[in-house]
Amino acid sequence: MVGGDDQPESGDGQAGRDGVAERPVVSDEAGVMPVEGRSLSSRRTLKAARERRLGNLATPGSLQKLQTALHAKAKAEPEFRFYALYDKIYRDDVLAYAYACCRANKGAAGVDGQSFEEVEAYGVERWLGELAQALREESYRPEAVRRVFIPKPNGKLRPLGIPCLRERVCQTAARLVLELIFEADLQPEQYAYRAGRNALDAVKEVHSLLNTGYREIVDADLSAYYDSIPHVELMKSVARRVVDRRVLHLIKMWLEAPVEETDERGRKKRTTHNLDSGRGTPQGSPISPLLANLYMRRFVLGWKRLGLENRFGARIVNYADDMVICCKRGADEALTAMREIMGRLGLTVNEEKTRTCRVPAESFDFLGYTFGRCYSTQTGRAYIGTRPSKKSIKRMIEAIRAQTDRRTAGLEATWLVQALNRKLVGWANYFRLGPVSKAYRAIDAYTVARLRRWLCGKHKVEGGGRTRYPDEYFHENLGLTRLGKFTQRLPWAKA
Repeated sequence: MVGGDDQPESGDGQAGRDGVAERPVVSDEAGVMPVEGRSLSSRRTLKAARERRLGNLATPGSLQKLQTALHAKAKAEPEFRFYALYDKIYRDDVLAYAYACCRANKGAAGVDGQSFEEVEAYGVERWLGELAQALREESYRPEAVRRVFIPKPNGKLRPLGIPCLRERVCQTAARLVLELIFEADLQPEQYAYRAGRNALDAVKEVHSLLNTGYREIVDADLSAYYDSIPHVELMKSVARRVVDRRVLHLIKMWLEAPVEETDERGRKKRTTHNLDSGRGTPQGSPISPLLANLYMRRFVLGWKRLGLENRFGARIVNYADDMVICCKRGADEALTAMREIMGRLGLTVNEEKTRTCRVPAESFDFLGYTFGRCYSTQTGRAYIGTRPSKKSIKRMIEAIRAQTDRRTAGLEATWLVQALNRKLVGWANYFRLGPVSKAYRAIDAYTVARLRRWLCGKHKVEGGGRTRYPDEYFHENLGLTRLGKFTQRLPWAKA
């Protein structure tokens, strides 16, 4: 199989005794091994892993020591296989921190309807103790995943899996133990769900490649990536590093858990599609991003080992199921090669959204940004740059419209403005690369217009309301954020 993860397996897709490491996993007391690479150093990786989530929620020192030891061992010995991990998952400190992580992330209830408030009324320590006992006795069995559908920008629906609270805590605990082992193996081309990396880093990398001669682009899209990942091959990727049968069994149970849906009449229906098809990891489960990254690693490794990186002068930039391949030559042939590898991995290329293009004659979108020809407002000269895509601006406008429709008329204006400010600042914090002033002005103008209409409807003001509610009223009286002022801190963004 492409990617080199085809390690010795037993008949059930889990690592057999022949593949078990001869030495035990490194002890919790081992220190950091600062191994430098193209990605972050080990120290920075670990620090970012602790700080990337949940703000001020501090990682327990004992968990830090464990993660440091596991990461250092994995980084120092790429062929090492860990076989003593299961007992780490149900450790008191790991489960307690996993619960705190889930609590901070909030989220809806699963099929059992259990909420954080109910757990806390029951007693968190008692609840976690029972979960630890079930794991220790190997009597733990996951409940079905509640499936909901959220709208996509193209009008279609994206399936989202909501595990029960117990599963979320257990999966988070497993991720806390496993993620820094696999972090040592993930490729520099992968940017999603990793410590010290984010979507903006991927955007900057693509921009850098374009400006250093990688201007033939394969703009790739996969059909239902999370739902298509084959279980057997995914488990091979996991077992390349983890040969603890109990950990592998946990992951397999989560992958094969039934799904419960509620139809329009409120009737519940359970299916075993993932088990029957042998594919898919629920998008929305805490463990799924790690597994998705791990399987995509196969494609990146396959691309390199087949010599395609050198053949096409091609560099991959991957973020979850979004990917571009920046080539110096042969983009059309690179696309054909990409299709072939994805087919061998059991994945399907979305032909409607996948294409090649040549920059700057053409442009393309990636992670909400448009890459292509821009013009300097000072000199008029053309350059290859980035800007918020039309789709991203449209989505923001739709979000503002939804928040200022008639259904929110009962809210206080100051509360609504605060909510809008959070949305506006979050949008601007992401869309801050390239010439953004035009997009900012458009969002500012639309937000003011929608608020003015909202106030007129709320207070039965006839006419356009400009006299009673001039633009300054929203910014000076209600405290509405003005995105235009942000460009004062972004010298590259002025346009």
